[in-house]
Amino acid sequence: MVRRRLVDATRRRAQDERRAAQLQLLSDGAVEPVRQELPDRRLGLLFACAHPAIDAAVRAPLMLQTMLGFDAAAIASAFLVAPATMGQRLVRAKRRIREAGIALELPATDELPGRLDAVLDAIYAAYAEGWLDADGTDARRRNLADEALWLGRVVAALLPGEPEALGLLALMLYTDARRRARRCEAGRDYVPLAEQDPRRWDAARIDEAEALLQQAVRAGRPGRFQLEAAVQSAHCVRRFGRAVDWTAIEQLYAALETLTGSPVVALNRAVALAQSRGAEPALAALDALRGDARLADYQPYWAARAALLARSARHDEAFAAYQRAIGLERDPAVRRFLQRRLEQTVKGPGGADRP
Repeated sequence: MVRRRLVDATRRRAQDERRAAQLQLLSDGAVEPVRQELPDRRLGLLFACAHPAIDAAVRAPLMLQTMLGFDAAAIASAFLVAPATMGQRLVRAKRRIREAGIALELPATDELPGRLDAVLDAIYAAYAEGWLDADGTDARRRNLADEALWLGRVVAALLPGEPEALGLLALMLYTDARRRARRCEAGRDYVPLAEQDPRRWDAARIDEAEALLQQAVRAGRPGRFQLEAAVQSAHCVRRFGRAVDWTAIEQLYAALETLTGSPVVALNRAVALAQSRGAEPALAALDALRGDARLADYQPYWAARAALLARSARHDEAFAAYQRAIGLERDPAVRRFLQRRLEQTVKGPGGADRP
């Protein structure tokens, strides 16, 4: 099974990386690399910004600012850091580029795989930013998701042997397949994934994503985007009338957390735990994240916490968490959805106002 192979391979990779942390592959430079024209100028610039002399943590943010026009606040939100902190990192990176005389030129073909991770991170951040504008009313975000999908296709075609490029494209296709289903038929109200009608999903895009994920997994080199795509694949069984395997999703998130250490992944694992084991274990997992400053202003954390508190009949705490989530949300449709959930919490399960 794809997800089991990914989980097992991820565990092996984590062990191998710990053993090889101090090793570095060096090229003898005996052969002059062959340069080729990249099919999209923006993609070439993204790879140029992934220069190894630039701090790895700032490569993707630098791409988003210089190549895709993101401001520091949007970039900071995508990477869960304070805007001032992100601004300082970008300023330092640009200063280093100037002072060190780093030439941001198109890399040789054989250098592309070594720069791939930062490029994929930037493409996915651009896709996610466009995905947030479900109504297509934000001029800055308009068509950003489509552009990211195009760049993802170009990278996957350029480096077909790189499973993470395939994994990212699969991930974006899985989520994009649900674009219409994110709003009700009238187009006004937000519909969460668990309540979406699978008949409104784009079956052709899901089939394409499934084929890409299978191709990626066969390479035997699991990574973040393959695991995230596998989670989306697990949700897609609903289109065949089957129940979602939440235990499998929780295991995928556990493997992903081992790989990335991301608090957002830990949050998603807690949400999966709520479905497979109940609200209390999930709340315990969320409590373990309360001290992480990166989640302090992260709306999904507060929305998930509010829903779990409501399930546990901790209504006053749920009310406060819902208010926090509503205050952090920018999308009017999602705010209305959260407001309705808050009102249900106030009224209680029977529909009457709680004492």
